[in-house]
Amino acid sequence: MLKNNKPLRIALTKGRLEKDTVRLLESLGYDCTAVHEKGRRLILPIPDGNLEVVLAKAADVITYVEHGVCDMGVVGKDTLMEMNGKLFELVNLGFGKCKFALATRKDYPFYDGFGIKTIATKYPNVTKAFFENKNMDVDIIKIEGSVELAPLLGLADGIVDIVETGTTLKENGLAVVEDVSQISARLIVNTVSLKMRQQEIENFVQKVEAKINESEN
Repeated sequence: MLKNNKPLRIALTKGRLEKDTVRLLESLGYDCTAVHEKGRRLILPIPDGNLEVVLAKAADVITYVEHGVCDMGVVGKDTLMEMNGKLFELVNLGFGKCKFALATRKDYPFYDGFGIKTIATKYPNVTKAFFENKNMDVDIIKIEGSVELAPLLGLADGIVDIVETGTTLKENGLAVVEDVSQISARLIVNTVSLKMRQQEIENFVQKVEAKINESEN
């Protein structure tokens, strides 16, 4: 098979995961100057590694990889769980760590009683799966902004949200009832790309995994 001269295109979630991924790429010897000096550009070359970086929002990273316009992507496990796209999750990159948690007003007995609870969340699919696993019926309200407001205003009995330090919860009089799932950044790949460019992708993944193992030891 002829070598594909097109660069491998990798979509990065803009913001903190972008910075952490660029740090990883640089530790592997890639020249990420173009990413550092991106200005308003969203497609950036890493010529020495035959890579091309695409900067996008988390949900769009999954869309671009799923539809094959990007070969690989870096996105949080939270977005993967919510969107459930048709792609392969290759590597737990280990950074961007946080968790999904169920939280409510401090000292509120969430699991007491038999009434149907109302849950506010930005992640209705994750929330639905969590409570279905408990055989609990809940009403789910989708919130786009600060979900902490919902139990404070009496809109919901609890929330399912991403928690890093828990500071925001405490400052709003809320507390974690139960952890839902641990989250970190994942390297994902398009299913067709994995077949058509298997060797290139495997070589890249081996470098990434070796660096992760090295940093853990």
